[in-house]
Amino acid sequence: MAEKDFSEVFAGPRSILTPYAPKMEVIADAGTEYSLQTRWRRPKDGYPGYVGGVKVGKRDVSYHLMPVYAFPDLLDQVSPELRKRMQGKSCFNTTKVDDALFAELADLTRRGYDAFAANGLLENSHG
Repeated sequence: MAEKDFSEVFAGPRSILTPYAPKMEVIADAGTEYSLQTRWRRPKDGYPGYVGGVKVGKRDVSYHLMPVYAFPDLLDQVSPELRKRMQGKSCFNTTKVDDALFAELADLTRRGYDAFAANGLLENSHG
């Protein structure tokens, strides 16, 4: 059985994340994975904060968005349709291009980015 081609499905969520790249670090940028991390480093261990990413799997495309893990109240406004796509605390899966889902993910991503920014989780203030 041939693997499904998710390239068009991948393109939608990837396009949600790319506008945030100039203010972050791109840690994966391939045809099947795109991920961002913050320039902010955790004081405890110096590791950056993972923001999110999109990845093609065998059965679907996964969109990971860590701000909803850090700030679960961001999910209060999520539609039942998007909630059905949720796996775990910060992952959303899809198998097809869904403009309504992608628009809602874009809004959730913007709100998540704003929450990270408001809490000083994007860049270290000391450089």
